[in-house]
Amino acid sequence: MEKLIITAAICGAEVTKEQNPAVPYTIEEIVREAKSAYDAGASIIHLHVRWDDGTPTQDTKRFQEAIDAIKKLCPDVIVQPSTGGAVGMTDLERLASTDVVPTPEFATLDCGTCNFGGDEIFINTDNTIFNFAKIMKERGIKPELEVFDKGMIDIALKADRKGLLVHPLHFDFVLGVQMSATIRDLSFMVGSIPQGSTWTATGIGRSAWSIAAATISMGGHVRVGFEDSVYLEKGVLAKSNGEMVEKVVQLAKLLGREIATPNEAREILSMKK
Repeated sequence: MEKLIITAAICGAEVTKEQNPAVPYTIEEIVREAKSAYDAGASIIHLHVRWDDGTPTQDTKRFQEAIDAIKKLCPDVIVQPSTGGAVGMTDLERLASTDVVPTPEFATLDCGTCNFGGDEIFINTDNTIFNFAKIMKERGIKPELEVFDKGMIDIALKADRKGLLVHPLHFDFVLGVQMSATIRDLSFMVGSIPQGSTWTATGIGRSAWSIAAATISMGGHVRVGFEDSVYLEKGVLAKSNGEMVEKVVQLAKLLGREIATPNEAREILSMKK
């Protein structure tokens, strides 16, 4: 199997310090968590930013400040800004995270509308998805196709048929929100993408570690971090994103997978340096 790429989703837009005091809000806290994940073996930092009070923002200057500070300590890491933002943001607000300099080499592209629970609906119309894909292609940004169920794979493939994506495609299967987080469903998702595509899987909440173990065994790549779960194990809060990445590294060692460096990750994902 090829080497394992680990993505650390260090803060997200919704998780709070009330859930885990180590969740980062300030630039200094974000850099601390990015460095802890990088040092533990993460090649990719999936980045949301907050104002100091924890309010999520897609402000370009805030992203620029965070990326510059992360790159100062982790010069070769891949920083993947989120274009998801937070529930209720406009398309233009969400895309502001890609207006940084230099242009990001990698960013997320959400491929469908999602029910996040209660009344929270994360809206992504077909036109929004196609527009994001078009802009990313024009800017030379590789999209990570974020899919929460099988239908979102089909929408991504619709964008591909329109010539809006560049092969090989890369998917992130987010399981445990709109689709159950089982090995059966993960296998179904893997079998539904084009041959030659690469993929990452994310288990939300209690499913983080079962999905990580299955993904490592199946040859995929793994995302963990405070955005997806704040626990290292049942009832035990993770002290840092680095601690969560270390657990993935331990699982990979048991299952015979080596860990990819950032430059090896770029090669596996067919990304331009």
